[in-house]
Amino acid sequence: MNPWIAKALVLAGTVVMIAIRAPHGHRSRIVKVATSYKTPLETGLLVLAWVGFFVPLIWVASPAFSFAEYALGTGLLVAGVMCLVIGLWLFYRSHADLSTNWSITLEVREQHRLITQGVYRRIRHPMYLALALYSIGQALVIPNWVAGPSNLIAFAILCALRVRAEERMMVEEFGDEYAAYSARTKRLIPGVWETMLTGNRERGPGIWNLVEVHSRGVAGAINRK
Repeated sequence: MNPWIAKALVLAGTVVMIAIRAPHGHRSRIVKVATSYKTPLETGLLVLAWVGFFVPLIWVASPAFSFAEYALGTGLLVAGVMCLVIGLWLFYRSHADLSTNWSITLEVREQHRLITQGVYRRIRHPMYLALALYSIGQALVIPNWVAGPSNLIAFAILCALRVRAEERMMVEEFGDEYAAYSARTKRLIPGVWETMLTGNRERGPGIWNLVEVHSRGVAGAINRK
């Protein structure tokens, strides 16, 4: 199959994602930050996320990763397109429901509200789920062992190190209200990814718990240098 089909999909997905996020980013910057929880680790995770975002675009624009190409199958393409479409829809809904309460980093803005309606009614982090689906879609449609999984790997590391920090921030800001919200919702997909990714007592640690432990060890080693 012609790899330019995959390249066109990557470009189209990137344009749609930017079109969704740009106006919300502009609106959120108008509202002053009340409390910032940004740390050096958070800054590093955001840089990593940007790297994961741009690697597929480098693959589209240059032959830099041509050594890792493979043939794109129809089944992978169809599955990838489905993940991209669902991920972008959920990305749009997550931003629309959050409105000015969204921020690209860990911070609370003035008159910040806890959003519990819309796509947030059953899951606490639908935007992370949207980005997970989108990055899985990219991994499926990009026939390249480097560019394909780059966004997914970056996102998995970011999510493993950020979700709990974000939830601690929300508990500190909203207290019992957020605790009650957490008790009746799941982080991601109820009964599916909640266990697989975060683990439980019976089945042991989940995928992202293991990523988190490894990443913290790397971060600690770097800080000691």
